[in-house]
Amino acid sequence: MPFLVPSRFCGPPESGNGGWVSGHAAALLEPGPDEAVTVRLRTPPPLDRELSVQTGAVDGRRTLEVRDGEHPVLEATSALGLDAGGIPAAVSFAEATTVGEGYEGLAGHPFPTCFSCGTGRASDDALRLQPGRVDGGDGLYAAAWRPRADVDLETVWAALDCPGGWASGIAGRPMVLGTMTAQVASLPAVGEEHVVMAWPRGGEGRKYHSGTALYAADGRLLAHAEATWIAIDPKAVRPVGGPA
Repeated sequence: MPFLVPSRFCGPPESGNGGWVSGHAAALLEPGPDEAVTVRLRTPPPLDRELSVQTGAVDGRRTLEVRDGEHPVLEATSALGLDAGGIPAAVSFAEATTVGEGYEGLAGHPFPTCFSCGTGRASDDALRLQPGRVDGGDGLYAAAWRPRADVDLETVWAALDCPGGWASGIAGRPMVLGTMTAQVASLPAVGEEHVVMAWPRGGEGRKYHSGTALYAADGRLLAHAEATWIAIDPKAVRPVGGPA
């Protein structure tokens, strides 16, 4: 069972988007709509290279490990469904579009190649999410999303990924995804209006925690996630300005 991350689904230019890669691992565990999957990224996922996969079970939970030769890339485990209590309600698609005009990534993005939120990607080849701060939302962010195609588990995990990083302060200090737990009850419909909500959940040291939720136009909660982000040395990343 090979595991391969096409270069299209990069985050930084030389490694996979954490959300898409985590979603790819989750898809291999085939979770049900009431089940979540936790993925821990151990090292930046390489692109366009077949990686080995080992499956198993621990205490009744399905497990999966992806390795690049002798080097661990990620570990995934099936889990009980996430608690949906306390998840913020969605703003309207129109409001999410408006706040997206203030997307901090337009002024300077640590990873403009990112499949989920990169400013250097074309809208027909990536998600191009623009999470913006909601006025009076106490750190709440929102991103408008109208899926064009390729709506699968990986795409949903990618959509749930980066908005949480911006809500956690990635504009002020570059971060990468460390751990993500997501539950997907239903896939979004191609061409329809959706909103991704994101909010900070505190942090300690170099670790920052976020929550994200994907809503349909009628207010249905389609998926939600919790993530831990790891701050990295700003000197290792040179922010790139938005597109002309």
